[in-house]
Amino acid sequence: MVDQIKITKEETGSGGRYVAVVSGHEAEMAFSRASPHLIIIDHTAVPDALRGQGVGQALALHAVEDARAGGWKIIPLCPFMRAQSLRHEEWADVVQQK
Repeated sequence: MVDQIKITKEETGSGGRYVAVVSGHEAEMAFSRASPHLIIIDHTAVPDALRGQGVGQALALHAVEDARAGGWKIIPLCPFMRAQSLRHEEWADVVQQK
């Protein structure tokens, strides 16, 4: 199901969020832009109605793919994104671990 979730990106001057709307419920992964080459993912919210459906994982993967395409790195301050990044060693090219 992860590959079937449509995710959009909303940006403000200093950050933004990735948003997935599934069955009328909105999930998000928020980020701050530390520099043109670095974002900090600081929050992930998935409503209870969407838990266990891979929505959070889809948001994390989308952020990684967006970072690769955009040429920037991710600092995963959000506990969910940090846990996902530790499970996915193949993301090490864009995710900075401390």
